[in-house]
Amino acid sequence: MVDGETEKSTSRRVVPETRVILDGNETGQPGPRYFMLHKPQGYVCSTGDPQHPTVLDLLDEEITGDLHFAGRLDIDATGLVLITSDGQWSHRIVAPGRKCRKRYRVTLADPLTASGAEKLRQGVLLRNEPQPTQPAMLEILAERSCLLTITEGRYHQVKRMFAAVGNRVIGLHRASIGNLELDDDLAPGAYRRLSLQEIEVVTR
Repeated sequence: MVDGETEKSTSRRVVPETRVILDGNETGQPGPRYFMLHKPQGYVCSTGDPQHPTVLDLLDEEITGDLHFAGRLDIDATGLVLITSDGQWSHRIVAPGRKCRKRYRVTLADPLTASGAEKLRQGVLLRNEPQPTQPAMLEILAERSCLLTITEGRYHQVKRMFAAVGNRVIGLHRASIGNLELDDDLAPGAYRRLSLQEIEVVTR
């Protein structure tokens, strides 16, 4: 029913003030959607992949064609992924000039040396790139574990940064994006909608 009359055409255009009832239920207005998801290993951040399951396969949403990722993770990485239909919002997160912080928990194959840690904090030159990375924040958790915070989003950046100081990443988990932390109680593969406050705070 559209404004009280039966409508048979699926191409009928409506405006925000139009009252639409589908199967006896009044529909809400289709606005932008924002999700936080805890990505498990083995899934790719892609809208379609012929070889691997995608993160969108984890969503119990009828429509996913308008969704995209505000920052991707590698197939073997875990942690916070933001999914949205709002292109302007995601651009504020991934645009290089915004310098949105991303924090990762990193597990290494070898102990991180003091000189390697200092190089990461100052910025390292990645292979085949002319400019060094921006200075990173580094917190040592254990001999082979640390928290790394960066403000860029270069291709495989975290893995390449540690490779540049002679080490290898064997575990990568994104804990936060901007001012938004991954929920501790959100299990791998689970997701939820963001609150209005979270939508606003992540890009501050």
